[in-house]
Amino acid sequence: MRKITAFIFGLFLMACQPKKEEARQPKSPLESKNVIAPITENTIAHSVLYEANIRQYSNEGTFNAFAEDLPVLKKMGVKIIWLMPINPISTTKSKGPLGSYYAVSDYTKVNPEFGTLEDFQNLVSKAHCLGMYVILDWVPGHTGWDHHWIKENSDFYLKNRKGEIIDPIDFRTGKSFGWTDVADLNYNNMEMREAMRQAMIYWVKEVNIDGYRIDQAYAVPQEFYDTTFAALKEVKPVFLLAETDVYHPGGIGLVSKFDATYDWPGHHLTKDVAKGERTAIDYSRHIQKSLRIYGPENILVNFISNHDENSWNGTVKESYGEAGHTFMALNFTTPGMPLIYSGQEYDLNKRLRFFEKDSFPKVAGKTMELIQQLGALKNNHKALASGKNGGSFKKLKTTKENQIYAFQRGKEGDTLVVIANLSKDYAQFTMPLDGEFHRYQDYKPKRLSSSYQYDMKPWEFWILIQ
Repeated sequence: MRKITAFIFGLFLMACQPKKEEARQPKSPLESKNVIAPITENTIAHSVLYEANIRQYSNEGTFNAFAEDLPVLKKMGVKIIWLMPINPISTTKSKGPLGSYYAVSDYTKVNPEFGTLEDFQNLVSKAHCLGMYVILDWVPGHTGWDHHWIKENSDFYLKNRKGEIIDPIDFRTGKSFGWTDVADLNYNNMEMREAMRQAMIYWVKEVNIDGYRIDQAYAVPQEFYDTTFAALKEVKPVFLLAETDVYHPGGIGLVSKFDATYDWPGHHLTKDVAKGERTAIDYSRHIQKSLRIYGPENILVNFISNHDENSWNGTVKESYGEAGHTFMALNFTTPGMPLIYSGQEYDLNKRLRFFEKDSFPKVAGKTMELIQQLGALKNNHKALASGKNGGSFKKLKTTKENQIYAFQRGKEGDTLVVIANLSKDYAQFTMPLDGEFHRYQDYKPKRLSSSYQYDMKPWEFWILIQ
């Protein structure tokens, strides 16, 4: 069976390779729109999200180098690729040798550090050919200081009493974030809003991208999203991810305008559990609270790493220790959309530098194997679907609630049971569940019975399929 699957996958990849004559004359994005079906709720429901840091992903740090590894992402079950900002970076007041991706100097151009517009178009086309969608990281709240709007339309920006353009203000304190490399935009200016809207339409219409991750989504008025998202969807269906949650300004009203949003509280809680500062009971309460507050239609992105966490707060190894694989498995199997950050699949154990060139070795090991297994589960099992038509979720009670977290997912006859020891100690327990299952890793049979006493090693987890 594995040989047949590999053969079919090989044929699929060959079909995506252009002939030599085609390679010399690449098709425009508009000509290749039918290569991939429009993104749908069902696609999103079974998606694995991959955050790509183009600068640091390879030694070259280019679109072309990243595009070469798209088949690797395909094998990981990735459906949606989120590219960190690809726009040119402002040099005025920049931080570090190369500056921040989030200090945009032009919304409709690509960073020459990464390659050309044609290189980017080819990346999108190749991803589409492999059945993956591409979204751009969009920074609507501020620009770099050498953006042409600064000179041409200074009223596009917020100013102090002296009439000076200011950097962004922290809504929680009323003081500057200290992001001195960017200038804060003025959303009371309707002309600015329209310019921003047209820039976002450009990438969907002309380059055929599939949506956006919106940086600091809570910092922009909600009505901007109403008109802009409607305009985008007139071009094609798009996937929209918000950097926000119900605890930011806008609350559930803002969250509901997007297809998915971050589970920041869940991320911080899992780190506390990994450190032994919280327990499986706390994790269980968080899951139940999230299901209640957000409802099934609002998809949460589950993660143990992203660009902010890795560069500023620590690697997966630093944050989770031996618990990393356990929480990764839970991110794929609890309600929501799992996120993988660049290098995570290769056991990235360094904080990638943010304002200068960096890279990581690509040596596949146990983490890559685990992600490939989990990705296949997420892609193919109805029980793990997210969203309003997602699989059911039922917490399973055990006799060691402070250590063991267990739950059942199901949809249309597809049933999975997940049991995890969320502690550094061995656990013995019973649970009132009977049935015949097999393990996801090797399809070996596993019988569950309410009369059994189970033993689990520290941070051990079982994913059982009925």
